[in-house]
Amino acid sequence: MALARAAVAKNPQALFTDFQWFLYEGRDTVFFTAFSTQTYDQDSLGNMVAEMVALAPQLTHGFNGAQPGEPFPKHILDAITSVEIVDEFDGYPDKWLSRSSDIFDRKDLPLFRVMAAVRRDGPDAQGRASVLQVRSSHALLEGSDSALLTRSASAGHGIQSDKSNKLPFGDRFKLAAKGWMTTFIYLVMANILAPREKPWGFRTLALERHRLRRLANKLGVRQRSLMFALVTHALNGEGAEKHLSKKVIGAAYTMLDTKRNSADDDFFRVRALEAKFKVMDDFVEYVRAVDNTVAGIEQKDITSFQVVINAMFKSMRTLNRLIPALPNKRFWRFNGGMDIVLTLVPPHRTYGPMTHGMIEPLYCGAWHTEVNICTFCPGRKYVTLNFSMEQRHIANVDKVEALLDEIERRDVTPHVMMPSVEKLR
Repeated sequence: MALARAAVAKNPQALFTDFQWFLYEGRDTVFFTAFSTQTYDQDSLGNMVAEMVALAPQLTHGFNGAQPGEPFPKHILDAITSVEIVDEFDGYPDKWLSRSSDIFDRKDLPLFRVMAAVRRDGPDAQGRASVLQVRSSHALLEGSDSALLTRSASAGHGIQSDKSNKLPFGDRFKLAAKGWMTTFIYLVMANILAPREKPWGFRTLALERHRLRRLANKLGVRQRSLMFALVTHALNGEGAEKHLSKKVIGAAYTMLDTKRNSADDDFFRVRALEAKFKVMDDFVEYVRAVDNTVAGIEQKDITSFQVVINAMFKSMRTLNRLIPALPNKRFWRFNGGMDIVLTLVPPHRTYGPMTHGMIEPLYCGAWHTEVNICTFCPGRKYVTLNFSMEQRHIANVDKVEALLDEIERRDVTPHVMMPSVEKLR
């Protein structure tokens, strides 16, 4: 621990893995928000944050003056928490959602903030007395941490890679070479093709889980395939004019995988996969094609894409040490032609003192520079869809539930689903 403190005294991000460093440099952020029957003031909110830090000690890392693993003094808690009084909750939580760039303004404060809005006249007709939001650098928290914290469980990471499961040297060499090649290709292409910064928007949508489960069974597809298809089909639009892609929607999606290896990141549990969904006007055909695509990907090796990405993070960090001006701003605005990122986080089910009084729906999402993202957050009764995307796509979010209504009314021929493990329980 003494060595760790000495390291962070010289470089606050010294303990970050290459993946963490990349997300920190990109100013990527995540959020969790929920309504509560509890009323908060500055002291009670500070106490809740102290409990959260005890369960997720990584929140003490990454800023000037950090004491890794140590509780925050009161002046730090006061600086990163805020309480406001509101008349009603109209527009929440969407009106709170943003890029959260303010997290990085103060180098001497932790890389997260916790906010509460308390209703002036007490609980409303739905029993909601307050709404809470946690905003953090993505370098410190991922979806599985949010799921653990809602259960009042430890979200400490330890070492996530499995050093005993070593990839063959030839595979490691090839993947490392691909990582360096990807880095240079991205740097060149970003400086040629990076778009201008675009107007950005945020939206949330809550769907009842029983509707998705019933429709997935009716269509003979996995629930996550149904959710992926609903979002991409609705956002893309119908007819000749398409908003994401006319032929193939390029998507990345994430999942947790327990088969770790030595090339995995030591902090993050998540694994990313690449998918291409062929555009079809008929939704039933489309969702079944999406389901087949997802099944095909997951029946193959699901580690190689993430290992290449990890190698790119490592090579980019090495390059940054040699040439601090790289990566430049254009690099962060380049998304490699990816139309959308679909993130399915583990189920969020409130339990214990951390989330006492919180009520569903629960919202959890992310912002990455110039990347359209939809984060799916399942609870007991609801799945929330949390959108961070170009402003021009936000109006199409309303089409998701309209599409769901339409398909529920249709007579559909039963379909046998390809065998696979359904991750959404």
